[in-house]
Amino acid sequence: MTKPTLVVALGGNALLKRGEPLEADIQRKNIELAAKIIARLTQNWRVVLVHGNGPQVGLLALQNSAYEKVTPYPLDILGAESQGMIGYMLQQALKNQLPQREISVLLTQVEVDANDPAFSNPTKYIGPVYDRGQADALKAEKGWVFKADGPYFRRVVPSPQPQRIVEHDAISALIARDHLVICNGGGGVPVVEQADGYRGIEAVIDKDLSAALLARQLNADALLILTDADAVYLDWGKPTQRPLTQVTPELLSTLSFDAGSMGPKVAACRHFVVQCNGIAGIGSLADGPDILAGGKGTLIRNEHAPVLPVC
Repeated sequence: MTKPTLVVALGGNALLKRGEPLEADIQRKNIELAAKIIARLTQNWRVVLVHGNGPQVGLLALQNSAYEKVTPYPLDILGAESQGMIGYMLQQALKNQLPQREISVLLTQVEVDANDPAFSNPTKYIGPVYDRGQADALKAEKGWVFKADGPYFRRVVPSPQPQRIVEHDAISALIARDHLVICNGGGGVPVVEQADGYRGIEAVIDKDLSAALLARQLNADALLILTDADAVYLDWGKPTQRPLTQVTPELLSTLSFDAGSMGPKVAACRHFVVQCNGIAGIGSLADGPDILAGGKGTLIRNEHAPVLPVC
């Protein structure tokens, strides 16, 4: 029998933990740990992997702006670069864990609306964390927008809603051949459709919303978002903070979460569960195999959903 399909969204901050130096060796070690978790998930699920790129695309933007003899490349091209960089490292680590499996990385474009209101209200964190003085200096030098991220500050860029996965048919074809597919990296390269075809646009798509769109289009059974937080919390950062363990999408619709961090994750899972009657989980990478069983993290499901739902 075919295993149930699971779309896993692996956070960029799970691959480069908050505050860690943006070094290739550190990222490689984190990816090797992530690959072990993903490999365990393949025992019971047919896995499709989406990864974030917040720290990595921010690093590319810093490197990109350092060479003054060339106009800095736009974010869509940097997003494509990050898909290749992270996809290669994940592909290699997963192949070492699963030598008998075909592991395929697909450069993926995702269509967005050029008139999306996100372009006038940037919320997507990219790059490393800074103190206030560093953030103010970069804002003055480069014109970047910064917002608070806990006690630190990070650059924010527009994050429009994903509308359509351009390479959806290719993803489906690879899955049908039992490939473990790595796609929609960094949420996908943001493109808009014009009369003469597609063109890139300056933005970074939220990988959780993109993963949820992919899960709906694939009729997946489950969506799992792995990040650097061990669960969804109420009153995050306050003395009264407490984790949500098992919740319904109806309850989540009455709560609010930060638009730059947990908000898109909760929205992605809630919409998937409502539209597909699937299950969804949010939690830390280390707890991955236990989240969908309800033992760790936050599990989101309809009140009377079956244990292994079918979309």
